Amino acid sequence: MADTRHPQEEFVIVPRRRKPHPWRVVGVLILCLLSGLVGYGVGWSQGGYRIEDVAQSRPSLARELSSVKEEYDQVRQQKVRLERSQAIDEQALNAARNTIAGLESTIANLEADLTFYRNIMAPSEASKGLQVDRLTLRDVRGERRYDFKLVLTQVGDNKSYISGVVAVNIIGEQKGEQEVIPLRDLSEDVEDLGVRFRFRYFQDVEGTLTLPDNFEPYEVQVVAKAEGSKASQAERTFEWRQLAEN
Repeated sequence: MADTRHPQEEFVIVPRRRKPHPWRVVGVLILCLLSGLVGYGVGWSQGGYRIEDVAQSRPSLARELSSVKEEYDQVRQQKVRLERSQAIDEQALNAARNTIAGLESTIANLEADLTFYRNIMAPSEASKGLQVDRLTLRDVRGERRYDFKLVLTQVGDNKSYISGVVAVNIIGEQKGEQEVIPLRDLSEDVEDLGVRFRFRYFQDVEGTLTLPDNFEPYEVQVVAKAEGSKASQAERTFEWRQLAEN
């Protein structure tokens, strides 16, 4: 028996496109154009104002920058002047200190000399006659060499000269034993055991001495003897350490 059924028909829905009306297209184009013009105008106006503001503030900024630079230069110059002034002040202060130190040393020497002459011209009763006034040592180049200066004075009676001899001995230790060395054996400036003197007020005995190796001094003994009508004797012992430190 033949199939009387017809094949199922397929239905497809196709949208129908309507043609746009020309006036709508024109309207949209005009609207877009107006929007673009308005946006461009607004943007340009705002940008123009910003550029104008910068252009107007530029001279002010330039003046401010110039003022800051000028102030900086002034401060820098002031700093340089202060530094120079400080350096000059420091130099002046150091010079003043050196001058004061020199004046103090001069004053001390003058006072010592004044005391020295005062004691000679107006002594006390206990210090008249021949005196061993002082002994000084000065290190020479650290080679166990010393410049020495011994001062003898005549105190009180200065109307006539006093004469005699003075002997100087250095007492120390060598190889564990005490040893006494006369100044003659240590100095080329002294030829005899006793150095001759003759003076009215005072006399200096000066020269250079050299200590032998392995000899450690600890005392200097000075004995001065006057001869004739003013015969007398004066003795004094000095510690080497104090002499060397002074």
